[in-house]
Amino acid sequence: MKKAVKGNFGYISAKRRQVIIRTILYFGISLAIFFAGYFTTGTRKNLLTVVAVLGCLPASKSLVNAVMMIRATGCSEKVKDFLMPLEGRLIGMYDMYFTSYQNNFAISHMVVEGKILLGYTEQEKCDLAACQEHLKTMLKQGGFKDITIKISRDLSEYGKQLENLNHMKQENDPERDDEIRVILYDISL
Repeated sequence: MKKAVKGNFGYISAKRRQVIIRTILYFGISLAIFFAGYFTTGTRKNLLTVVAVLGCLPASKSLVNAVMMIRATGCSEKVKDFLMPLEGRLIGMYDMYFTSYQNNFAISHMVVEGKILLGYTEQEKCDLAACQEHLKTMLKQGGFKDITIKISRDLSEYGKQLENLNHMKQENDPERDDEIRVILYDISL
């Protein structure tokens, strides 16, 4: 099984498989321990039942992660094929899924260049203004106050924005861009 790396195309689907398998394995181990104790002692009142119940804690946490990964959507193959040639010198981030208290935001593709962050979503129900505000708040907490954020739902418009960003001559700091990417990876699913 290939390792899922945040920001790469197919991250969400690969991570979804890993989390589901891990969840099944964790619950399977807890059930096996419970039944081992039950069959050896003839009753469920034994020390292995306590161990099995405690084993349900990481299994339940993994189940919550599995539910979140099942709900998350990534970038489609069609969109990836359209956007990959337009990236040029930019570093594209795929399959970004941000969560806030009120909403979840599925961003198919993002780029960071200098003080500009562009993103594209395929989801019709994604609240673009709320997403932009959430990202602005998170980046502000990370120490980046002067970022212009534009999330788009129109693929052709986003493609033009990528081309324009590629042709702009900016005095950018690659280390700063990497720091912004790290924050985005940290706050995404």
